[in-house]
Amino acid sequence: MPRYVVTVASPLPPNDAFAYIADLANFEQWDPGVASARQVEGDKPGLGAEYDIDVRNAVGVLTLRYRLTAFDAPRRLVAEAHSMAFTSVDTITVEANENGSTVTYDARLTLNGILGLAHPLLGLAFRVIGNRAASGLIKALDGQKVL
Repeated sequence: MPRYVVTVASPLPPNDAFAYIADLANFEQWDPGVASARQVEGDKPGLGAEYDIDVRNAVGVLTLRYRLTAFDAPRRLVAEAHSMAFTSVDTITVEANENGSTVTYDARLTLNGILGLAHPLLGLAFRVIGNRAASGLIKALDGQKVL
């Protein structure tokens, strides 16, 4: 299963970092692979909130419906999207540190059915996509990547 993890040290306090990242509508501000993002269920981030995320791909734009399946503000959230072809599970954790906060973004992509045979190839592409998104997240959080 392809996976991409990035940890960012940010000067933002944990509540502020979590509030920003928990609102998936902000994805389009920092992830260059996202054409647009909007909340479609609920009136704020929280358990059960849903977002339509329009993701750029080789043939155009694919809309994914992400649902917040775990939400423990200001520490952790899990966002999941399911399609016929794959399942995406993104886990975001925020911890306080001496200078602000540490944000870890852990994205896992599972191809469904016979498509699972392509996981090794998808892993290479997922790394490139993840690196671009990580750069945007680092900038948005005014932070730096933690090695």
